[in-house]
Formats: sequence, structure tokens, C-alpha cells
Amino acid sequence: MQLIMVLLGSILGLTYGYDGDGFVFSSNICLFAGLTLIMPTLFNFKLGDIKLIIEYRTLIIKGFLVNYIFIPIVAVAIGLLTGSFGVAAGLFLLSVLSGGGMVMHWIKKSKADTSLGFILLFINLVFISLSLLMLHVFGMYTSELFGETYYDDISVSNFAKAVIILLIVIPFIASRIVLFIPPLKNFINRNRKYMSNISIFIILFYLFGLQSSQLLFELYDFEPELMYISIFAVLGFYLSIFVIAKLTYNLNSPQEKSAFWHSITRYITLALVISTFTTKTFGVAMILPIMFAYIVQIPFAIYIDKRLAN
Repeated sequence: MQLIMVLLGSILGLTYGYDGDGFVFSSNICLFAGLTLIMPTLFNFKLGDIKLIIEYRTLIIKGFLVNYIFIPIVAVAIGLLTGSFGVAAGLFLLSVLSGGGMVMHWIKKSKADTSLGFILLFINLVFISLSLLMLHVFGMYTSELFGETYYDDISVSNFAKAVIILLIVIPFIASRIVLFIPPLKNFINRNRKYMSNISIFIILFYLFGLQSSQLLFELYDFEPELMYISIFAVLGFYLSIFVIAKLTYNLNSPQEKSAFWHSITRYITLALVISTFTTKTFGVAMILPIMFAYIVQIPFAIYIDKRLAN
């Protein structure tokens, strides 16, 4: 169902923007994403669970090394092979955004440790500022390798504050308020799956309907090969991170299995939201690997879940 909503939202958004004037970007979409996709995942986060950080500190450090060093290195290597600054930037952005809105679904389904899973989800959200800083550093030090000049027009390095407020602070406060209203909390929990799919559809329809997203049509006219390069780069990226995660984590441990899911899934919707701010800096090709990641990650996660069940 989610893959269908992803395809519908993307195609209808592009069609709307192509036939009409397209949307003008508003940061309210970040707030919408925070309240509809992130806030419900924080209901089960308890301040008392913070003690798990100490208890599983070795695993958390290992996950940090995988998600913020090894996977980004893989993304840089594959990105350099593509020869496109924009495609490489899109891959790198995916590499520094661990987990995602569906990660808890896969953790629960595979009988991994959900308490630790929520802690890892919260930690990754807190580290969004680090992810954006790493994207900024990536732009500064790799642009010359692609024969490009890096202009930080939107100040990626300072963008973290707005993202943290809209995607972490407000959703967390909202989740604490909802906890005091049991009927509302129960309603959201019962309908979370449907709300998530509808939210993803709205977000994708809006983002792909933006005026900036319509540049994808021009990109296809002048550089159609980037479409094929992007899909193969994304396939190589997901295969690589699966191998890294499989070699790193002991999947017989519920805790390590939680960390495993946080490494092989990427926060694609958040990556797409952030990319709308940075296409002027990295080029519209940045959207391509993020767009293809939707098509790859969902079937990829379903396949891995079935393999783990055997």
C-alpha cells in the first residue's frame, strides 16, 4: 500500500506541477511531516528508557560508526562513480539519515527490541543537525572533484536549527501533550498506518508539485542518462549497506537486530524534504536517488524481513 501511495503522490505531484504553475515551497510541510510522521512514533518513548543508552552504549557506538562513517564513505565512493554532483549529494544525504518512519514497523515485525529501537530513532532525530553539517562538508570538499563550484546559498550549515524545531522539538512536545489525552492517543495509534500512508501521499504530492521539482523534466531532456545512473547507484548503495550491516550486527540478538534495521533503512521522506532546500546548491539531480530510493527501499525491506523470518 505504501509503495502505491508513493508512486501516486509522486506522479500526480509532477503532473500537477507540469500542467499548472506548481507550488511555492513553505516550511509548513516540515511541520506537517513532523506532526504526522514523527510525532506518533514518539508516543512509546519514555524518559526512563534513556538508561538503555548506558546499558547498550557499545552497540550504540557501533551503530554510530556504521551510520555516520562507513555508510557515508560508501555513498561518497558510489557518488564519485556516477560523475554527477547532484546524484552524489542525494546519495550522501540518504546515507546520513538513518532509520525513518517505517523503521519501527520492521523492528516490531521482526521481533527486535522495540524499546531500544525507539531510543535509536530518537538519537537519529537529534543527530539531524550532524547530518546537515556532514552534507555541508560533503559539498565543500567534493564539488571540485565533479568540476562544480559549491555555493552554500541557503546555508546548509545553519539550516539545522529550523529542522530541529520543526521535526524534533515541536513533535516531541506535541507527543507529550497527546499522552495526556488517551482517546486521541488511542485513535492515532489505531489509525497510524492509514494516517502515515495519507501523510506520505500529501507530502510527496506537494514536494513533487513544487516549481523546483519541475526541473526534473528539463533534466530528463538534457541528461536522460542520469535517470539510469541514479537507479543503479541506489541499487548499489542499498546492496552495500546491507552487506555492511549483515557483517556488523548479530541478528540473533533482539537489540542488535534493532540497530540492523536502523542501518539498512534510510529516512527517505526527510531526505526529500531537506533536498527541496538544497537543489539550488547541489542541482535538481539530487532528487533522483531519493526518488528511486522509495522504489527500492520498501521491496528491499520486505524481502529482508522474509529472509530474517526463515
